[in-house]
Amino acid sequence: MSAPSILQKIFESKRLSVERTKSTIPTEDLMIQLNLVKLREAGVVRAKLSEAVSRMDRVNIIAEFKRASPSKGVINDSVSPVERAKEYERAGAAAVSVLTEEEHFDGCSEDLASVRNNVSIPILRKDFIFDPYQIYESKVLGASALLLIAAMLEDDKIAELLDLSRSFDLEVLIEVHNEKELERAISLGADLIGVNNRDLNTFEVSLDHSRRLIRHKPEGVLMISESGLSTPEQIVELRELGFDGFLIGEALMIGGENRIGRMIRMFSNYIDQ
Repeated sequence: MSAPSILQKIFESKRLSVERTKSTIPTEDLMIQLNLVKLREAGVVRAKLSEAVSRMDRVNIIAEFKRASPSKGVINDSVSPVERAKEYERAGAAAVSVLTEEEHFDGCSEDLASVRNNVSIPILRKDFIFDPYQIYESKVLGASALLLIAAMLEDDKIAELLDLSRSFDLEVLIEVHNEKELERAISLGADLIGVNNRDLNTFEVSLDHSRRLIRHKPEGVLMISESGLSTPEQIVELRELGFDGFLIGEALMIGGENRIGRMIRMFSNYIDQ
C-alpha cells in the first residue's frame, strides 16, 4: 500500500477538525448565526470576487494571508491578518485570500472574521472544504467566495456544495490541476476556475500547468493562476495567455508594507509598459 499523499493527510486532519468544531458549535447553533447574518445583510451589496478579477484596467492580484505551508514551513507568523489585509488593499490588490486551515497552514476561522470587518475588497476563504457545515461557516465568517478543490471531491459533492454556496450568495472558485479536473469543473458549471501550479499530492510547482490549461479556457469563465508566482515577467506571460487574475501568497507574506506596495505596483507598471 502506498503512503498517503500530502493532500490525503490534510483532508483527514481537516475531517477530524470539522468534527471537533461541530461538537463545539452544533449545526443547529450555526444555522441560528447564519439566519442572523442573512437578516443583517438583507439589501447589502458586497463586492464580488468575479467582478474584482474581471477588470481590464489593472493586474488583478488576489493577495493571500498565509502564515505557513507544508512545503515552506513558517513563512511569517509575526504579522496580524488584519494589518496585512489592510496593506494588501492599500497596495491595490483586487481581493484578499485568507487560509483558515489550522494544522498545516497555521490558519484559523477567526483570521477571516477579523479581516471581514476591516477591508472592503472581496475575501476568498482558502481551506479544504468538503462538508455543507463549512459552507454555512464561511457565510457566517464573512467570506465573499470559497475554494473547492477538484482533486479532493467527487462530482456529486462539488455540485452539492456549489449549489449550496450560490444559495447563500457565496461565489465558488473551483481549483484544478490537470485537464481532467478542468473538464469536470466546466461540466459542473464553474464560472471561476483556479489553476493550481502546485501539485497537492507532491507540492511540486510548475507554471506549465497554467500554460497548458489556459488553452482550454471556455468563453464566459474567469481563470486564476495560483501558486509559484513572484515576478512581473510571469504575470505578463500568463496575462497575455488569457488569465484574468493571479493568486499570490508567499511572495507577499515575506515582506513589510513597503515591499508589498512595490511588488503590486511593479506588476501593474510592468503591464503598462
